[in-house]
Amino acid sequence: MMQIINIAWIAFQVLIGYNLVLPLLLLAIYSIRRKTATTAAKPAEADYAIIVTAYEWVTAIPEVVSSLLALNYSNYLIYVVADKCDVSGLHFDDERVIILRPEQTLAGNVRSHFYAINHFKRQHERLTIIDSDNLVDPEYLNELNKRFDQGFEAVQGVREAKNLETTYACLDAARDIYYHFYDGKVLFEAGSSATLAGSGMAFTTKLYVDCLGNRDVSGAGFDKVLQAAILSQDKRIAFTGDAIVYDEKTTHSEQLVKQRARWINTWFKYFKYGFTLLLQSVKNFSLNQFLFGLVLLRPPLFIFLILSILCMAVNVFVSWTAVALWAAGFVLFVLGFYLSLVNSETDKRIYASLVNIPKFIYFQILSLLKARKANQYSVATRGAQQATAK
Repeated sequence: MMQIINIAWIAFQVLIGYNLVLPLLLLAIYSIRRKTATTAAKPAEADYAIIVTAYEWVTAIPEVVSSLLALNYSNYLIYVVADKCDVSGLHFDDERVIILRPEQTLAGNVRSHFYAINHFKRQHERLTIIDSDNLVDPEYLNELNKRFDQGFEAVQGVREAKNLETTYACLDAARDIYYHFYDGKVLFEAGSSATLAGSGMAFTTKLYVDCLGNRDVSGAGFDKVLQAAILSQDKRIAFTGDAIVYDEKTTHSEQLVKQRARWINTWFKYFKYGFTLLLQSVKNFSLNQFLFGLVLLRPPLFIFLILSILCMAVNVFVSWTAVALWAAGFVLFVLGFYLSLVNSETDKRIYASLVNIPKFIYFQILSLLKARKANQYSVATRGAQQATAK
């Protein structure tokens, strides 16, 4: 009986501990496999539909639309889906902007996206999804095109912080930098796919409709369903660090708790896709599906860090060799986190905020306690002066 307990204990520690070293393992694969992309001749501009989703609040929509109209690109239309919003104050003279006000409340990202698709003014070749608190770099569509022109049907860009005035915003940005580096750049260059981030992403219209056209995805997490559907076909989601959207970061603790509660709820709801992809990867001999499946099974950062600390503490009474291994694992994780920051031109304010990580983790523990009822919270996440459906 004791032998079974010992085996189970070791297996549990391995399942938790590998998350500490997974980033560096991916980085090692990335260093071996990465190739310099060739630049093809610039083709004719593809036709884009830019879908902006808003729920309840449209305060920032004029600023978002102004940013989109400043793109160094000519072949696109902007569809603003104002779900449960008062649009009486939205007036745009540019014919490229189409305001859509659903008669019935949709209360869902996918429903809003398909409402736009069903009201397209023409058959767009590609679509890209933008939140109602995002601004875009003028070269956003041109940079997306570089990946599409390499044959990819799905591309994830980078969501950089547009506000770093508070500690919470800086820590939120640090988290995003970590995930963009390892779950975006490194994972893609290692031969797998970038994870989707909810906005700042683009697809061929056909792929998006094929993946989600027959699914009514409610609540947060449509990007998890979408990426699983894409990977189930063993297609790759490309990553580009040059297609930039500027995202409003969390500024208040209450906002942080509600937002993270929804994200944690989403992980528990959809991490099962990781098992599916691992099984498919064996059948298909697919590195793409295998690495992505491992990443989907990884718990949120603060959860596996807390579990790792608990495992290390227990081993003080069990095995000092195990304590040393856990200590080495933590050193490697910190090194990996540091490498993600130094390779991403991180703002000095973000480095200064890192001393507050324990407080950040505390609020995420509160989020965990609220995760079960997360979908009862409003899907509108409000910034200081604006809001967006998440």
